Amino acid sequence: MEAAAPRGTQDILPESAEWWQQVETAAREVARRFNFKEIRTPIFEHTEIFARGVGETTDIVEKEMYTFMDKGGRSLTLRPEGTAGVVRAYIEHKLYGASPLQKLYYIGPAFRYERPQAGRYRQHHQFGLELIGSVDPAADVEIIGLTIAFYRQFGLKDL
Repeated sequence: MEAAAPRGTQDILPESAEWWQQVETAAREVARRFNFKEIRTPIFEHTEIFARGVGETTDIVEKEMYTFMDKGGRSLTLRPEGTAGVVRAYIEHKLYGASPLQKLYYIGPAFRYERPQAGRYRQHHQFGLELIGSVDPAADVEIIGLTIAFYRQFGLKDL
């Protein structure tokens, strides 16, 4: 047994974990300030969710997904990105029933089989925003504003 993390992954040790907690807290706070609500989806989904959502011929689906068969013979995939699972949950749980406009955010790990290099890992962490049910360009402006507010919390000003 090799006593090393798998290639393309990293441990978050105690001295770094506090920094990660600060980033996640800042993300949650700014999302809530803009009236986004947190959603948590499974770390794996049925493979077809990503094939339909991302596109069957994209590099993500063809080359970068961690896909496996479960004991029941179903094809499952570790989450390569957050949007597909959020949309699946929106439909499955009929979130549109309460309000057609849903402002959702998520924070969590995602997995892609990519060539590891500086700053690029096979397991990465994603903070995502989904504003579902609006075709108004103001929705995009809101997402951009939230993103700027997030970065400003860390002292980035000229955005």
